Amino acid sequence: QVSLVESGGGLVQPGDSLRLSCAASEFSLDGYVVGWFRQAPGKEREGITCLDVRGGTTYYSDSVKGRFTISTDNAKHMVYLQMNSLTPDDTAVYYCTALPAPPFTAHRVCLYYQTNSWGRGTQVTVSS
Repeated sequence: QVSLVESGGGLVQPGDSLRLSCAASEFSLDGYVVGWFRQAPGKEREGITCLDVRGGTTYYSDSVKGRFTISTDNAKHMVYLQMNSLTPDDTAVYYCTALPAPPFTAHRVCLYYQTNSWGRGTQVTVSS
């Protein structure tokens, strides 16, 4: 079981930027698909961006494309989510995940992956 810990959330104003971090302790990210999901109040959890670390393939949902960027620092076992031009619709709890590739791909993880084993997540609130 991979251990992932999200951090970096907070209260920001519309238009602000925020960077979330995900610490993947004790394992290399090479050979994994890493991804960020979020769950807004009253809504289902959705995959917003995923990255095949070795292959470089990425997926971004339409809701974040052009504003959010996923990246990794393999030496530090970290996954990041840079969020720009935040809006109140981005308010949610954000979660990260890491799954072996293959068999997983960036698209499959973000579009189809479901599990009951999520971490605590980190709350992002965008409000004026």
